[in-house]
Amino acid sequence: MNLLSVVLMGSPQPGASPYGMFIPLILVIVVFYFFMIRPQVKRQKELTTYRTSLKKGDKIVTTGGIYGKIAEIEETTIIIEVEDKMRLKIDKNAILRDPSEIAQQR
Repeated sequence: MNLLSVVLMGSPQPGASPYGMFIPLILVIVVFYFFMIRPQVKRQKELTTYRTSLKKGDKIVTTGGIYGKIAEIEETTIIIEVEDKMRLKIDKNAILRDPSEIAQQR
């Protein structure tokens, strides 16, 4: 039996609290919050902080996997320099992380 059928069909025992059926549902929600939602929000905050702290000369990796060095920073875009002095203009939101983080994960 699934939880929905228990909630819809089941009636509480005489003298039992009707709220006792909802305790497992509340526990599942709490577990989801602490193991899925909270870590994702934390990672997003760290990424936003990293993107705002970028400066000229930093090495970065884009979401597309392009490695480069920051040449110029504008409000919402960044110009990166890749191999052979080629320059690419990308959005700040396309920056994933710096290459040193990738080396630490391996």
